[in-house]
Amino acid sequence: MTARGIGLLVAAVALLAAGFTFGYPDLALLGAAAVVAAGCAVAFAFWRPRLGVRRVAEPDRVARGEPARMRLTVSNTSRLRAASMIATDRCGGTAVPVPLLRLRPGKDTTVEYPVPTSRRGIVPIGPLRVTRGDPLGLVTLARTYGDVATVWVHPRIHLLRATPAGMARSLDGRIDKVPHGTITFDALREYVVGDELRRVHWRSSAKVGELMVREQLDTSEPTIVVLLDDRDTAYPDPEAFESACEAAASIVAAAVREDLPVGLHLVTSVATGPYLDVLTEVSLAGGDLEATLRRLRAQRLGDTLVFLTGPGGRADLGTVSSLRGTYPVVLAGLFGDRDAAPVAGDRMIVIEAADGSEFAAAWDGVRGW
Repeated sequence: MTARGIGLLVAAVALLAAGFTFGYPDLALLGAAAVVAAGCAVAFAFWRPRLGVRRVAEPDRVARGEPARMRLTVSNTSRLRAASMIATDRCGGTAVPVPLLRLRPGKDTTVEYPVPTSRRGIVPIGPLRVTRGDPLGLVTLARTYGDVATVWVHPRIHLLRATPAGMARSLDGRIDKVPHGTITFDALREYVVGDELRRVHWRSSAKVGELMVREQLDTSEPTIVVLLDDRDTAYPDPEAFESACEAAASIVAAAVREDLPVGLHLVTSVATGPYLDVLTEVSLAGGDLEATLRRLRAQRLGDTLVFLTGPGGRADLGTVSSLRGTYPVVLAGLFGDRDAAPVAGDRMIVIEAADGSEFAAAWDGVRGW
């Protein structure tokens, strides 16, 4: 009920009470007319129009800053009445007006509008909110139509021309950047939840008394392991975290372009799904870096480790450099802390950059792969 409708009902009660109490039929008639008007307004507003809503995002996955549009088609699926309503579509945190004036039965109308892609993340779009009211403005009723669509805004990808050559172990020594590698037995370790049963070495398991798993190693192809520091304590400025996400996406894209194995890992959680989608959803949270480093040391997932962090992770670079024995090449990307003293040491390569584009230029200039 609007303020006008509430006022009308109050006046109706007062008129009816005065009319029946003091014997004024005209006042009672006015009160009854007001009650009838309110009832008609409720019945008019509660009529539910039958609308069909279709959404098409073009495209539904874009890089940060690239254009994306949403095409919304609203059709009147009723057979008798035309629809004239006020409709708005939710796009992220804004409302987009959708004109629905005299939408005849069986007809449809299409509206296109841009999707904001200035920030990385998932942009929810919808549902369509339709507000219907009576002609006297006594009652308004809002309903939602259609499902919620999503547009994935991936981190911006910067072109990386250089890729790590790799220093993977081989039976004949170290081989640098061999295009086609082979899988070779490396060692045995205890079974952990998630290991494939086909890798269990049953003869050794019978001797030891517990499940033992074969560790296999690619003897030629370089394997890149990207560790993104997503701890909230590592980034006083959220823009530094955006730059780290752009660097991670750029490394993953460069490895895929060169057909090199690459893995993405987070400090606070386990990354599952397509890597660009993971980088779109990731947000700052609490995490244990030392536990993650212990896992990477035990699993030996590759030969090139790239650690991306912010100003708060500068003190942890020494701990990360201890993986130099497990990973022949260890590189750290430090974002948002250019005024601090440079990191010195010969156990790892450190790139300090203000944003993703500066990191890409420094990456291509690395000669210590």
